Amino acid sequence: MAVNLFDLDMNDICKQAADFVSHVLDQICEEKDAIKVNAAKDDLGVLVTIEVAESDMGKLIGKNGQTISALRTLARIIGARENERVNLKVIEKN
Repeated sequence: MAVNLFDLDMNDICKQAADFVSHVLDQICEEKDAIKVNAAKDDLGVLVTIEVAESDMGKLIGKNGQTISALRTLARIIGARENERVNLKVIEKN
């Protein structure tokens, strides 16, 4: 089912960005139960926070950061259609 991003309000943009990132992480990560994706709107735009298992962190970041960079670019495209900035933040578990 296609979603026209021009018809979405800001909460839907947050949900759309979080759903997209979550879907991609489901395909990349092995420990799917450890994936946590949250999105919130603030003054700077939409902030999508990501948490994955420590064993999947390398897959998320990728060689030379290429995977996370590509994911950030695609998430920004979602926001650009509504003139909103979408940023990704990866939370490291300690």
